[in-house]
Amino acid sequence: QVQVVESGGGLVQPGGSLRLSCAASGLTFSRYAMSWYRQAPGKERELVAVITSTGNSADFVKGRFQISRDNAKNTVYLQMNNLKPEDTAVYYCKAVLNSGVAYWGQGTQVTVSS
Repeated sequence: QVQVVESGGGLVQPGGSLRLSCAASGLTFSRYAMSWYRQAPGKERELVAVITSTGNSADFVKGRFQISRDNAKNTVYLQMNNLKPEDTAVYYCKAVLNSGVAYWGQGTQVTVSS
């Protein structure tokens, strides 16, 4: 049974940092591209960062976020710095194969507020 579980969300002040973790089990983690998405209330889910099975990565939040993976721990991370109120959202982790098979986590809430 495949499980994808996010953790590390919470309440943080503007300008602060958080590191999200996503642990996957029941799959061959190293074969999967991993990505982080977020969805704010009333908005569509958007891609935040992605890292391929070979470790190539890209982020889409103007350099403030960094994605990384540890295949030995079956875990992908999202380091978020200089957080802004507009970063408030539920953050989701996704594992996907080249074939298109994909698994989503249940999400973790990040709230940026003073």
